[in-house]
Amino acid sequence: MKLDANNAITSTETGGSGGNGGPHQANGVTEVVLTGTDASSVEAAVLAANPGATISRMETDADGAAFEAHVTLADGSDATVKLDASFAVTATEAGGQGGGGHGGGKHGPGAGH
Repeated sequence: MKLDANNAITSTETGGSGGNGGPHQANGVTEVVLTGTDASSVEAAVLAANPGATISRMETDADGAAFEAHVTLADGSDATVKLDASFAVTATEAGGQGGGGHGGGKHGPGAGH
């Protein structure tokens, strides 16, 4: 999905496992798309750590981190950036635009987060 300057959804991606809009669930937790201050803070931290990256979606993380952002890095590769509750980047995982239970991905098997 693409977000405008106000973090409103402007378009969605298609393809990938799980279809196009179902939230990812793990460990009894359902991820929630970020808005407002949380979205702004995650965006700032992700872009500071990954200059030239493009964020496709930001959400809470059901797999242990507080937040995650699905990005396309400056080199064109996809990644999932994990952040803690203080908006510090804790990990950047290869892949992440889909797969692994997330809907809306661009890649096939093994491209999960």
